[in-house]
Amino acid sequence: MSFQAYLDAVEDKTGLTPRQLVDLAHERGFDGSTKATPILEWLQTDYGIGRGHGMAMVHVITKGPQISSKHVGSDGTHRDESDTLWLDGKATRPA
Repeated sequence: MSFQAYLDAVEDKTGLTPRQLVDLAHERGFDGSTKATPILEWLQTDYGIGRGHGMAMVHVITKGPQISSKHVGSDGTHRDESDTLWLDGKATRPA
């Protein structure tokens, strides 16, 4: 599953775009200095998001949408089309 696919699944589960969740996380005081555990606990308690999908959200909450280019353009199951994740929802993602 690609990094972007994890974020898309979070959107499907919560009805919120990744950016909306990032904004809510920042309102709660979560930022680049926050450890994963409190963010994961919040996502699980409030939205029922499991650890794997939660870790994708932890990344964008603490580090932003930029990811490693390691799997960009590869043929593996973890491949992504870009090293920048789309946070504004599947319906608005450019083709």
